[in-house]
Amino acid sequence: MSLGIPPPKRVRMDAMPAIHPNAAGMDIGARAIVVAVPPERALEPVRVFETFTPDLHAVVEWLLQCGIDTVVMESTGVYWVPVFELLEQRGIQPYLVNARHVKTVPGRQSEWNDAQWLQKLHALGLLQGSLRPDAEMCVLRTLLRHRATLIAHRAPHIFHMQKALKLMNLQLSEVLTDITGVTGQAILRAIVHGERDPLRLAQLRTAACKSSKDVIAKALTGTWRDEQVFILTQALELFDFYTRQIAACDAQIERQFTAMKPRFQSDEPFVPLPRVKPGSKSKNHPSDNARTYLARLTGVDLVAVTGISASLAPTILAEVGTDMGKFPTVKHCCSWLGLAPHNDISGGRVWRSRTLKVVNRATQAFRQAAQSVARSDSAFGAYCRSMRARLGPQQAIVATAHKIARVVYHLLQQHEAFREESATAYTHQRRERELKHLTRRANKLGSTLNPVATSQAALPA
Repeated sequence: MSLGIPPPKRVRMDAMPAIHPNAAGMDIGARAIVVAVPPERALEPVRVFETFTPDLHAVVEWLLQCGIDTVVMESTGVYWVPVFELLEQRGIQPYLVNARHVKTVPGRQSEWNDAQWLQKLHALGLLQGSLRPDAEMCVLRTLLRHRATLIAHRAPHIFHMQKALKLMNLQLSEVLTDITGVTGQAILRAIVHGERDPLRLAQLRTAACKSSKDVIAKALTGTWRDEQVFILTQALELFDFYTRQIAACDAQIERQFTAMKPRFQSDEPFVPLPRVKPGSKSKNHPSDNARTYLARLTGVDLVAVTGISASLAPTILAEVGTDMGKFPTVKHCCSWLGLAPHNDISGGRVWRSRTLKVVNRATQAFRQAAQSVARSDSAFGAYCRSMRARLGPQQAIVATAHKIARVVYHLLQQHEAFREESATAYTHQRRERELKHLTRRANKLGSTLNPVATSQAALPA
């Protein structure tokens, strides 16, 4: 009740207490950086600097002279990375915030106003910094992202090879599972070097190939065209180039693993890891030592988790990090991943429930893990199938990815070994939970549950 007193037309934010009194704001562009400090710290509280390295050092020196201990900046492009790393080296805590959190505020579309507005919001504690792993994990993350980019750039050249073969009516992709396999590569290289006889090309078949030599020779009978052979040659050379670059990147990643210090110290000796899970081989699989390096780094073998392969585990660790203390609870972690349901509640009623759209490589890795266990004889597989029957296939994948993410969070936080559970055990536990729930409901209604007696004739022999 207002009691006849009209409310103020405008509430000044100056009355709010400052959470970060020594805060500064930055608006970073390609050519200039606008820096704003509290007005009482300098005669010219808003200054413009260039983006050259000497100017970045001048920015840091000026911030230290003004008594600044934390700086907020928006994560636009990659312009923030050099100044972010330089601030960390000089002991100033940088905050990287999502530009969407402040872009909806009207009337602040210039660099000067943006820098001052960021400084004000951060001083009042209204901005939340983005998650960024430590320096060593950032190096590993950069290398893994670059490796994924190389794999993505190599893929179109495989399609170019397939198209060139199709235009010559060479149905090699129809009789081989993968033309970049051992048999396919041997045949393609022989074609590039001038071999045209289908029978001789079929002799290059390996014992692991399921198609017979006669079938392969029939598939390699086509119309040879010089322009298509030229395209096939260049596509194969580009494929080999990116393959060599991926191998060099793998060597650099292994050196980075070797240089990284373990995040978990244990008095127990390191136990050799079990064999690779069946069906987990991949053409884009990292080196065999990556799994061992990850286990020594974290004290947990994430590859043992059902659905997580040796190529997904490094991506998850590089994106999320090894310090689960950055997340207050597992719910915060899953919400950051975009796997937890986001409910719009008004008046005590849930009007809308959905998962937030996030651009996160770790989220994609968990979704891939969920898809791989959908048909497996595991607890995750049984859970995915039950969710699919209730919610549909898309939401079932999200729910299963959420469950796998919670398990990974628990393993990294408690440093415990993963214990796999079968689908039968999960189904039994789910049945027991349902019985307990029904029993409580029956007791509340003043009734009891009586099991149905199964006749001996209905029992299996």
